[in-house]
Amino acid sequence: MKTLLAFLLAAMPLLAQSPEQLEQLLKRFPDADANKDGKLMLEEARAYREKMQKERPTNQRAQAPTPTQANVHYGEHERQVLDFWKADSEKPTPVLVFIHGGGFVAGSKDGVNPGTITACKAAGISFASINYRYTTQAPYPAPMLDGGRAIQFLRSKAAEWNIDPKRIGAFGGSAGAGISMWLAFHDDLAKPDSSDPVERQSSRLTCAGSLGGQSSYDPLQIKEWLGGHAWEHPAFIPFYAVKSADEFSKPEVRKLAFDASVINHLTKDDAPVFMFYSEADQPLSDDGKPGQGIHHPKFGHILKEKMDALGIEAVYRHAADGKQPSGMDEMTQWLIKHLTAPAK
Repeated sequence: MKTLLAFLLAAMPLLAQSPEQLEQLLKRFPDADANKDGKLMLEEARAYREKMQKERPTNQRAQAPTPTQANVHYGEHERQVLDFWKADSEKPTPVLVFIHGGGFVAGSKDGVNPGTITACKAAGISFASINYRYTTQAPYPAPMLDGGRAIQFLRSKAAEWNIDPKRIGAFGGSAGAGISMWLAFHDDLAKPDSSDPVERQSSRLTCAGSLGGQSSYDPLQIKEWLGGHAWEHPAFIPFYAVKSADEFSKPEVRKLAFDASVINHLTKDDAPVFMFYSEADQPLSDDGKPGQGIHHPKFGHILKEKMDALGIEAVYRHAADGKQPSGMDEMTQWLIKHLTAPAK
């Protein structure tokens, strides 16, 4: 069991689970099937990995440095909290924000990679890791708005926490990637006339990182792009607060789906993005399971094509390039490079 658990913990951070591997993991770890539907989704496997990491003895797992500020509320909801690690610097520091994945229904800020925090602090970059409301608690756009408010909150703490408000980036996997890119491309959420000092701050990013991110959250557009059954991912039901996929064509859902899809917000003044994918870069099977292929590289190809046309830096990497497991290291260094560059 220890060997199998070590395999799970080592494999999951790289987003390298094929459908076959997920089936094997389900047989070995049936408790990972959170919704008990007999199918193991990547988000469930990640959430199970996080749970197992927490339960491992302290001397068997990598420990994140102690936050300078822990469980600070950036909003009133119990999930609107963040941890902050302050870099040692006499000058205001950039900040990199980790936004966890989990299909918008699972995951935690505790899933952050300790090595990424250490690398950022060594480069003079402060770090934050946030929770946000699950769509089972508040549907779209709540997770994205929470991500935006966390960024605004950090900017409101610029003087107190020695933050450079002009240099803030965000990254994450899956749902966390989607929130990061949504903030990178969406119009600024700032409300200059608000009585809330946090709302007066900008939500815009300097750069963003995406691990297996989706450039569209429109199930019908995903069906057109990918075929197969990725568009039937169960996370879309609570995301849009519908009862079944039959409601995806309703006008009110179509409007939400357009706004949720990051590719629809791209303009030439948006932040650069680093994308990393692991799923097989091949057509999806017509007999696949619902949700299979939801991290397909085509999401990255389509996004990069549009970003290239607008003259926005878009770096695409795939595990097959031979950079795995250093793909995450490359992303970290790319984010550090952008955050330490002179503010524009």
